[in-house]
Amino acid sequence: MAVFRRDSLVTRQLLRLLLLHTAWEVGSGQLRYSVPEESKHGTFVGRLAQDLGLEVAELVSRMFRMVSSGRRDYFEVNLQSGVLFVNSRLDREELCGQSPLCAIDLEVIVDKPLRIFHVEVEIQDINDNAPVFPVNEKNLFISESRRPGSRFPLEGASDADIGTNSLLTYKLSLNDYFDVDLQKNNEQRKSLVLLLKEPLDREETSEHSLLLTATDGGKPELTGTVQLMIKVLDANDNAPVFNQSVYEVRLLENATNGTLIIKLNATDLDEGINKDISYSFSNSFNPNLRNMFSLDPNTGEVRFKGELDFENISLYELQIEATDKSAFPLTGHCTLVVEVLDVNDNAPELAVTSLSLPVPEDAPPGTVVALISVSDRDSGDNGKVTCSIPPNLPFRLVSTFKNYHSLVLAEAVDRERVSEYKIVVTARDQGAPSLSASSSILVAISDVNDNAPAFPQPVYTVFVKENNPPGAHLLTVSAWDPDLRENAFVSYSVVERSVGEQPLSSYISVHSESGQIYALQPLDYEELQVLQFQVNARDAGLPSLCGNVSVQLFVLDANDNAPAVSPAGSVGGSPGPELVPLSAGAGHVVGKIRAVDADSGYNAWLRYEVQDPGAAGPFRVGLYSGEISTTRALEEADGPSQRLVILVKDHGEPSLSATATVSLSLVKIPQAVKWDSRPRGGSEGPLVDMNVSLMIAICSVSGLFVLVIVVYVGLRCRPGPEVMCGPGMATVVCASEVGSWSYSQRQSRNLCVGEGTAKNDLMVFSPNFPHCAENGAKETPNLCGTVG
Repeated sequence: MAVFRRDSLVTRQLLRLLLLHTAWEVGSGQLRYSVPEESKHGTFVGRLAQDLGLEVAELVSRMFRMVSSGRRDYFEVNLQSGVLFVNSRLDREELCGQSPLCAIDLEVIVDKPLRIFHVEVEIQDINDNAPVFPVNEKNLFISESRRPGSRFPLEGASDADIGTNSLLTYKLSLNDYFDVDLQKNNEQRKSLVLLLKEPLDREETSEHSLLLTATDGGKPELTGTVQLMIKVLDANDNAPVFNQSVYEVRLLENATNGTLIIKLNATDLDEGINKDISYSFSNSFNPNLRNMFSLDPNTGEVRFKGELDFENISLYELQIEATDKSAFPLTGHCTLVVEVLDVNDNAPELAVTSLSLPVPEDAPPGTVVALISVSDRDSGDNGKVTCSIPPNLPFRLVSTFKNYHSLVLAEAVDRERVSEYKIVVTARDQGAPSLSASSSILVAISDVNDNAPAFPQPVYTVFVKENNPPGAHLLTVSAWDPDLRENAFVSYSVVERSVGEQPLSSYISVHSESGQIYALQPLDYEELQVLQFQVNARDAGLPSLCGNVSVQLFVLDANDNAPAVSPAGSVGGSPGPELVPLSAGAGHVVGKIRAVDADSGYNAWLRYEVQDPGAAGPFRVGLYSGEISTTRALEEADGPSQRLVILVKDHGEPSLSATATVSLSLVKIPQAVKWDSRPRGGSEGPLVDMNVSLMIAICSVSGLFVLVIVVYVGLRCRPGPEVMCGPGMATVVCASEVGSWSYSQRQSRNLCVGEGTAKNDLMVFSPNFPHCAENGAKETPNLCGTVG
């Protein structure tokens, strides 16, 4: 028979599990199981992984874990099979007391991706508690004068089980005088009374011994008994009577010690000492309650003493007796029900059950950061809790299940702006006044490579003097990356390109870590004036990001080229001596020294002088023009020939020089070769005698030098077949802002200062001027030259 009942119980449990599983599948999404209390360790509860739709093979890799809402681990999951089983003893009465529903909330968490499942396991009651009476023996005193139908209250038995297992029925041992009756006072309370069926006769029977049995509704049934010892009293016919059988009083749980609960009043129709009444608690009164309530025996005042706690006990039932003072006292009975009202005396409790930290800064909105559970021991509005976090944060709280909340990412975060957030989660109940609790969560933001290296300026400009030693440090570039670790580690490289016929990497190199740029070979201004290139900065992130910066390297000229006289030792271009007519007067130009300097600026600004002034005789050389002219009229005494050594020097530091030897033969007029002796008429006369030094002085102080040159050339250079134009090697340029000279060998324009001679003593930059016309064609303006 016992086997049949056990099999039937297992069948019903399996059917209930199937129904619960089906309800979860089509219902709200919460998985529910049930298991009888007192189940042994290892008892099967349900196929949790299968019911949640999880693959058993992935439970370990997805970090399957289960949280049981603050209780100890009553359940466990086999990660090899996904089966939920009982881990420790379950006592429903210990867990939930008299609560009609006893369930343990489980929270199942898996990662990759993070998912949360809520599981509720109902603990089913079994009939494991027998009814228990407060005492084993109860003494009753009943006067023989009591009429049939009189009722005498009895304290019923209690059963720790619930439902049908706690439904009690009472049975009195067989007798002719008494029976028991169970009356319902309201839906929650039932009163057990002893009913007198027949009149008592003390002389016939002075004492009745009855056995009262309480039987619960469980299967199998359990019973409890109490021995009723009824003594029949003589004489005193009227017992004290309370004005109501049940008194109900409400008392706040924060009531102070000594608070008056109620003043009871009982009356007795007898006279004398049979009418005097004394109040007392029933003998079956719980001793623990005597420390919480006091009863004045004379006035019937019931007062509170001690401390009340609604969360522990919300209802007290006190059995009170009113006894007269006769020799054979009679007693009246009433029940005082004290209902404890909740006050908001418990602050909410917060618990962070799971954290997913740190949060990558590229995490999408909706990412779960933390799981938070809240609870409040109070009831009603005092136990209703709301959670909040401060505003203006990229996070929000989402209510998931009952008192569980998820802290999720509400918007994108940027680690470079805010690297971590201190989030204060506040739980506040709805009591008056409300109570709150808070907990801090430190959310760190992890770095991703979302920032490219950046240079502090778009262009670096550096000036380097030519002939630098190989390996010379030119400049250092530095880029900054606001990311962290490898995402912020910057390496540098040069963006390769061609410089002429050579690669850029043959000129310069950059240190990959420091950003220091070095020259790999000496730079030659005469070959390269400006070197433009780009430096690339790349971080070590995955994927890596990069940024570029432009570098302009200007090569500065050094005086490393001495003047060159061409052709050597010749004024007119032929190897023979220059012929000078004896009839030449003072100022007669007999020749011109042509010299060039490959340098620039002052390094290429040449001056001419006779090396031995004492041996110059009647001749001199133009300081800056190189023209050899007479200082006075020639005489036969000057001899048939002169030999002049001309020193050509630049203005560099230190100065470099070259010499040219000029042979002059003095001849009579028929043998003389005409040399630039034509009269210059019109307005050209004053300009012909203009000293070049004056022009240079004007250049150094005036920004109108270019305009002066153009006017000068316009007046001096006359188009025609006599004008000789040719490329020049050197160009002197006036920079009016600083009053200095610069030189370019490649971009120059020769200035025509004579009818048949192209003079190189003054030169000016003139970008994109037209070249000399071929076949004698005229050009306007009369500036000629080539780009060297």
